[in-house]
Amino acid sequence: MVGQAGLYSIILPVYNEEENLPIVTYHLFKVARKNDLKIELIVVEDNSTDRTRELALALEKFYSPHVKLILRPGKMGLGSAYQAAFAESKGDRVIIMDADMSHDPKAIPSMIAKMAETNCDVVFGSRYCEGGGIEGWNFFRKLTSRVANFLTTEVLRVEVSDFTGSFRLYKREVLERLIGRVENKGYGFQMEMIVRTSWAGYKVEEVPIVFVDRVLGASKFGPGEVKAFLRSIWNLFITSRDL
Repeated sequence: MVGQAGLYSIILPVYNEEENLPIVTYHLFKVARKNDLKIELIVVEDNSTDRTRELALALEKFYSPHVKLILRPGKMGLGSAYQAAFAESKGDRVIIMDADMSHDPKAIPSMIAKMAETNCDVVFGSRYCEGGGIEGWNFFRKLTSRVANFLTTEVLRVEVSDFTGSFRLYKREVLERLIGRVENKGYGFQMEMIVRTSWAGYKVEEVPIVFVDRVLGASKFGPGEVKAFLRSIWNLFITSRDL
């Protein structure tokens, strides 16, 4: 599929984000207007138990035709949400991010500028490079993230400062080639995608971001995601032996 030149497709998976979805949508379109960006927002809604679906339908109508809503029957995994949204996207550049305002839409222009400056294939917002940071996490969350990044670097020998971050800008052709190969459908999707991107020889750059823990709503991260992440590292390690 050939992407539409100059169009940025922003993918936003949501589940029980009734407080945050209207806020992040407003700020995304505000940034787009201020920076003269042409965007489409693709919201993937996994049958929330709160008013997220109702609000998503209202936002789709209000911002029409710039918001597209994908309604799914239940929680089918973060990775599969990205895959479903990408299949419906039209932009030649694709942005993935969280809906809980932990990723500031104001960082998008700097990611776009980095891609234009370096002609790289992927730009990710890093919490761990110089100038980046995390606000609002407890010690356990910070330790878990650091250990996950350390293990990925040591086991898979890919030098990236933030494997688990989910604020990224891709050229369309990268996702077209690789997104279907990603096996992890949960939070480990981010790690596996950037590892496969590096293995394929694509150029990856980073910009610093400050990740701010959600103020509204509840986190979906739990022990099950940690186990799935570790399984993904092992599966990729086995695969890497054949490269």
